[in-house]
Parts: sequence; structure tokens; C-alpha cells
Amino acid sequence: MKSVAIIGAGITGLTAAFYLKRKGIPVVVYEAGERAGGVIQSVRKDGFLAEFGPNTLLETSPKISQLIRDAGLAARRLDTSPQAEVRYVVRGGKPVAMPSSQLGIFTSELLSAGAKLAILREPFVAARWDGAEESVAQFVVRRLNQEFLDRLVDALVAGIYAGDPYQLSVQHALPRLKALEDKYGSLIKGQFKGARERKKTGEVARDRAPKLSFDEGLQVLPDTLAAQLGDALKLNTPVTALTQIGGNWRVTTTKGEAEFGVVLYCGTAYKLAELKIETGTPLNLSTFTEIRYPPVASVVLGFRREDVRHECAGFGMLIPKIEGFKILGTIFSSSLFSNRAPAGHVLLTSYVGGERQPELATLGTDELVAMVCDDLRVLLGAEGQPVFRHTTLYPKAIPQYNLGYGRYRELMSAVENQAAGLFLAGHYREGVSLGDSIVSGCNVVERVEKFLTTK
Repeated sequence: MKSVAIIGAGITGLTAAFYLKRKGIPVVVYEAGERAGGVIQSVRKDGFLAEFGPNTLLETSPKISQLIRDAGLAARRLDTSPQAEVRYVVRGGKPVAMPSSQLGIFTSELLSAGAKLAILREPFVAARWDGAEESVAQFVVRRLNQEFLDRLVDALVAGIYAGDPYQLSVQHALPRLKALEDKYGSLIKGQFKGARERKKTGEVARDRAPKLSFDEGLQVLPDTLAAQLGDALKLNTPVTALTQIGGNWRVTTTKGEAEFGVVLYCGTAYKLAELKIETGTPLNLSTFTEIRYPPVASVVLGFRREDVRHECAGFGMLIPKIEGFKILGTIFSSSLFSNRAPAGHVLLTSYVGGERQPELATLGTDELVAMVCDDLRVLLGAEGQPVFRHTTLYPKAIPQYNLGYGRYRELMSAVENQAAGLFLAGHYREGVSLGDSIVSGCNVVERVEKFLTTK
């Protein structure tokens, strides 16, 4: 069996490597950085456990559950506490709990009577069948109204993409939302009818998916997968060129060359554009530099319990742009899982920047902490100074599935068709969440295995 080179040791690359190895297919994983796991990073210090990237893994697919079992991590899995189901959206400068049921929206103070009426009217709004691409904002205003966009959806896309609903493509960024209209003609009808179909496939809607982590944070998962690779994981080894030679690929790194039957690229879109690829048919990958990756800063702060007036019992709060705060949202980290903060303390993880205010993400540590504290003082009554703090800047954080993103996906497919044995997978192709990246790694294994067995 020919071997597979995997470029990138983020969760997609590690998942693919794990399953390819289990199938008896030799793999080598090249990672340019000094550690595996990509944006997943957990650090325990002074009794706090800080997550620098994602804080939870949404169990939206059976493939995620299977990976946890196959990796031998079922015993180390932590599910969120029941109180973590409560989510808040800021309105009028204070966090307001989102309703726990679909009917609860009609008694919630999050929306006015006009917006609630728009929900009742939505099943009777004509579906759009002309195939034209819409932004998330255009779609929501058309099917519901402007307030629904400003008060709820804007906050939602800030939490998922750190993005701009006026730029994000509903077809590519929120495909399940668009699919409800395409299939059922209505979001409300689709919510009820689509639930039966999801039950058959084992998939779970994002808002109902179990949220999980591990005893020592999410980094347990990539660390476990990386450990099983042993010497097949090459850290600090950037790949500089790929050359197609007959039916094989020569992989050139800063430390030498090797030949493989397949190359699987699991890095970022902008790094793919920089990769030199030589094939019989010239490939121009420069277009991938156009994909937006706005900067995002993670600010993790620990406070004494008595210094924070809000109970912080729940998942966290999202903040619509219309509210005028600097932070995009805050996760109540110590309420999600046990052992995240010392007794008598709370741990809060806030995010800054994104497409909303990218310049804020690049502020210095002291400025970032002071700015976040100012917002938390108003929103949560966090009057005291933090006793723990950690900031992380991701200069290029999350790919934006903006209007016209379909041309990038078409180019990805064209590259694979033109360069036999080269496969592309990851958050720039099949969804930006941690769960999406795991599923992408699982799915590409099936394609690689088929290619190797039919070659």
C-alpha cells in the first residue's frame, strides 16, 4: 500500500492520519509549527484551565462520538453541566437568557412584538427559487425582519465566524439554514420536519448538540491522536513544494524530500496559495489568498467569585453589534465544566476583533485586558481586577465564507481533478467549527482509501 503525506497537524490532519493508520495505510504528517493541534490549546496555570481556541466540541455527528471512542478517550470525556444550556444575548446592556424552547421566544424580552409577529408570518413568506446567492443579512431580513437580524443573527454569526452577516453567504456559511427554505419553503416548517430526518442520520442540530470537552481541556484530543503517530509526526517541518512524478508525489520540506502515493493538504487556504505545486497541468492557487481570515484575540480572565455580580451560570453571552460593546461575546468557562477554576473563582473567555472591529484584536495585552474588563464591568458587574489573565492573538483566525465563496470550492474540486492524488480538506472547505473539521478529516479518509484501492 502506498503511503500518504499529510500537510498540517491541526485536528483535520490528525483525524485523517489516525484513521488512515488504523486502516493499515502508512502516513507521515508534516507540521510547520512546534506543536500539533492547531488552534486547540489548553493550559493549566494557578488552578485555572484556559482554552485559547474553541472551548467546547459540539457532538453534531456520530463520527465525532466514534472518534472519541476509537481514540480511547471515552473515560476522559466531560459533558457540560445542565446549567450550561442557558445562553444569553445582550439587549439593552444586559444579558438576557435565550428561551429554552421554540415557543419560549414569544414570551422572551429579546424581541419586540413586531419581531415575534414576523416569526408567525415566516411560514407564509414565499421561498426564493431563482438560485441567486444572498448574504445572511439579506436572507434573514427577507424571511423575518431587520430586528431579528440585528438582535439575534448578528450575534450568532459573531459567535461562529466572528463575521459580518452582510458579507457572509447564507448558502455557504449557514447551509443548513438555506436548506430549510430550499426543501420545505420555510424555516419554521423545516425545523419541525427536518428533525425527523436528522434523527435517521444521527446528526444533531447545532443548538441541540451535546457539548463536551475532556478532563484537561480540548487539547487532550489532538495530544492523544498525535501520540499515536509517534515518529510519523514531523514537527517544525514546513512543506515547501509538491511535485507530481508519474503516479506519485515528491514532497519537499525544509529538511529533505520523500515520495508518496497521495498528498492530503489540511492547512489553511492562504498557506495553500503559497505552496509550490508542479504537475503536468499548471495550477494557479493564488486565488486562495482572497479568502478572508480576520484577526481574533482570545482574552481569558479569572475573577474572584465575589467580584462578579452576575451568576455566570450558563454557556455564555453573545453581543450584537447594535449594543456597541467591544467584545464579540464571552464564554462562562468555569460554568461549562468542572475543574476550570479554583474554588471561589470564575473563569471568563472573551473574544475581540473579527470582521466587526479587526483593529482591536491586535492591541497589546494590557490594553486588551483593560478593554475587556470595561465591558465585563457593565455587562456582568465584574468590579474587581482579574487574578488570572491570558491573551492569545490569532492574526488569521477563521475563514469567512463570504458571498462568492462557491468559486473557491469549485477551484478546490478542480485542483483535485487536475492533480490526481492531491486531496484538500479542512475548515476552509467543509465548515469552520471544531466538529466540522473532525468530520472533514473522517470524510477525506474514505476518498483517499478509494483512490488508493482503485489506482
